[in-house]
Amino acid sequence: MYYHAYYPLDVVNGPGTRCTLFVAGCAHRCPGCYNRSTWRIDSGRPFTAAVADRLLADLGDRRIPRQGLSLSGGDPLHPANVAEIARLVTRVRQAYPQQDIWLWTGYRLAELNAAQRAILPWLDVLIDGRFEQDLADPGLIWRGSRNQVIHRLR
Repeated sequence: MYYHAYYPLDVVNGPGTRCTLFVAGCAHRCPGCYNRSTWRIDSGRPFTAAVADRLLADLGDRRIPRQGLSLSGGDPLHPANVAEIARLVTRVRQAYPQQDIWLWTGYRLAELNAAQRAILPWLDVLIDGRFEQDLADPGLIWRGSRNQVIHRLR
């Protein structure tokens, strides 16, 4: 898996102070997407064990308590990302069960395959649906267009 950005302190992508990872790879290629640079699956930098370890350490840093982890992109549920995302959310949930995990995907909940669905039990919130420029609404919280749904899984 590749990633474009990692923010150890983020207050925009979900509630509270969070760690946020923007992964590479998106098959949806939505017109009007604000993050087009993440579409190619091999763009950005490799997501290594060291990056995962740093993310886990940041989540555990009590000097700045974090509410959780946000995963965006690109698309964390792109087929090329699923295995690594599954490993990451499992580690986070086991190490920090009190913190929440949010994930944004262009896939609709009903479209998820078995491997993608296997990640759902580890998540607290899934925001699904492609960005649709005709339905864009800057007043929406944590979504770009009105068709996107916030699913509270826990």
